[in-house]
Amino acid sequence: MAFVTYQIVEHDGGWAYKVGDVFSETFPTRSDAHAAAARAAAEQRAPDDDTVISYEDERYQWHDETVRGSDRPQTNVED
Repeated sequence: MAFVTYQIVEHDGGWAYKVGDVFSETFPTRSDAHAAAARAAAEQRAPDDDTVISYEDERYQWHDETVRGSDRPQTNVED
């Protein structure tokens, strides 16, 4: 099972959460960023219908694959 960590960080004159190298929008307070990260983490854990996703890899090639709606990662929010 995959594990995703949302980190709360200072960013662009405010606060954001990030996963890997990707930042969220900027929030005025650390508390606001934490609340947004907690919502995003909860949504990512929620089961859904099976669906087809498309994504571009690091070589700029597009791929389509079917993902199971029950295959959800574990998530964590770190301040």
